[in-house]
Amino acid sequence: MKKFLVLGAVLSVLCIVSPVMAQEAAAHETATGGFFVIPGGDAGLAIGVSLGAGLIVIGAAKGIGNIGSSAVESIARQPEAGGRIFTSMLLSAALIEGFTFFALLIPFLR
Repeated sequence: MKKFLVLGAVLSVLCIVSPVMAQEAAAHETATGGFFVIPGGDAGLAIGVSLGAGLIVIGAAKGIGNIGSSAVESIARQPEAGGRIFTSMLLSAALIEGFTFFALLIPFLR
């Protein structure tokens, strides 16, 4: 399980960092000769933003996964309460998603 979390964290960082690093790199590459060029020279900031966003997404996925597994288990034990459990599950998942969207804005603010 830990291997999958580490792999997910690394992949999310790579997926988020590459577009950030690629922006305007072509224009600055010829002038400076650098490979990872961030406008303003904030490469550490870009890596920190990517790590923060990756951790936020991993936490949200873990929370929604726990909600889904608990809901399925509860419905399997008590099928007649499936509608109420499903409604509660959707409400909880929506609240987590809303919190995640707001939390993803924070790393991108300077």
